[in-house]
Amino acid sequence: MENHPLPQSLQDLTRRHFLGRCAMGLGNLALASMLAEGQTGPTSGPTSASATAESLKTPATHHPARAKSIIYLFMAGGPSQLELFDAKPRLNELSGQPIPNSFLEGKRFAFMDSSFKNKSTLLGSKRTFRQYGQSGATVSDLFPHTAGIVDDIALVKTCATNLFNHAPAKLFMNTGSGQFGRPSMGSWVTYGIGSESRDLPGFVVLQSGPRGPRGGAVNWSSGFLPTSHQGVPLRGSGDPILNLSRPPGISAESQRRTLDALGDLNLRRASETGDPEIATRIASYEMAYRMQSSAPELTDLQGETDATLALYGCTRDTPSFARNCLLARRLVERGVRFVQLYHTNWDSHGGPGETLEGDLAKVAHQVDQGCAALIKDLKSRGLLNDVLVVWGGEFGRTPMGETREKTGRNHHIDAFTMWFAGAGIQAGQVLGETDELGFNPVVDRAHVHDIHATLLHLLGLDHQRLTFRFQGRDFRLTDIHGQLLHKLLA
Repeated sequence: MENHPLPQSLQDLTRRHFLGRCAMGLGNLALASMLAEGQTGPTSGPTSASATAESLKTPATHHPARAKSIIYLFMAGGPSQLELFDAKPRLNELSGQPIPNSFLEGKRFAFMDSSFKNKSTLLGSKRTFRQYGQSGATVSDLFPHTAGIVDDIALVKTCATNLFNHAPAKLFMNTGSGQFGRPSMGSWVTYGIGSESRDLPGFVVLQSGPRGPRGGAVNWSSGFLPTSHQGVPLRGSGDPILNLSRPPGISAESQRRTLDALGDLNLRRASETGDPEIATRIASYEMAYRMQSSAPELTDLQGETDATLALYGCTRDTPSFARNCLLARRLVERGVRFVQLYHTNWDSHGGPGETLEGDLAKVAHQVDQGCAALIKDLKSRGLLNDVLVVWGGEFGRTPMGETREKTGRNHHIDAFTMWFAGAGIQAGQVLGETDELGFNPVVDRAHVHDIHATLLHLLGLDHQRLTFRFQGRDFRLTDIHGQLLHKLLA
């Protein structure tokens, strides 16, 4: 394996900063020269200061890219594919009967008592399904807006993952590993191809719903990659980022002088230690300074028309998933490379707030119009040719019922549904087929590693060549796995 060529990052920025300051000394002159060449003394290559996110020049890809950016609509909690996309008449016929032992042998579930000791029975869906569009894709009554865009998306019904509890499964879906400390997909993307935005982070996270996703910031961490590649969460109301605004009594001129002084001190320290994180620190200060203008402008929706707001079903100032979808469009318009939206809570065990009836309908209603509007809006603006949109959770739900206060479904890792749209995706298709109970894939299984490999491929990156040497090993997003999902590609 080989290390991917690194982005230009802080080279020009640091040299300009250095040249604008006097009395820096020969040590800092040497540092500026090394930064301009992409190395800092003994620490070079993928761990050098040149690996920061603030790319002034987009690096070369492994092959021609189909997509320029990704918007990932993450449905945190595990949406039930059996209530949304995967209609199973046979499951409805057998509802209430025990599931055959052959389905459970060798399997593990999040709540073992409900699946083994109590021998869960099969549970049919009470939702109404219809076929839509020229593709004939099946969508339930919970997603009337999504039903209207089926010819613009590709449904994959046979997604599979490894981990069956929420936090580890979210980590696996985002990083390709259930272990802490691995970089998230958004971090790998900005490490690989940089960002086209100078005034906003290359990787931005937006959240909605009653709480944040389980696991929190590890889902958008940069892991062992330079910290400039980690996701930056934007708030839904008030200041987009805490402590971003200039404190009262501090003028712009005073703040600029302070940043210049900090830059001088950090450059001196970097020249002494060769620590690449010092370069990242300089870049983060400069990015925060510019974001004092760019972030408020991003979240100010006064320039959006009433028709656009009506399309998304949101208002200019009220936080919501739909508003975040509109912000995602504005972010990719401004060159942000990876935008991830998290919406909770899709858990459907049958307990309070997690019923398959009212609660699932409520959360589906919260996201349906915004998701469909995002696809329509991107398409009308010509952006869907360059933007790749991903929809899905960390796993799906079992065909067996789980009895609590009301009946729900357990976590299921072997077959669940995601959809993809935009740049490089063959739209208007349904990929994969599950068995008559919706338990196992029958054809075209799509594992998380395969999904990651395919998304990187569409961005012009070879998942086997996008590597980073850490602790003596070349790591990659797909670990030692991953095959392209060729049928998904246009």
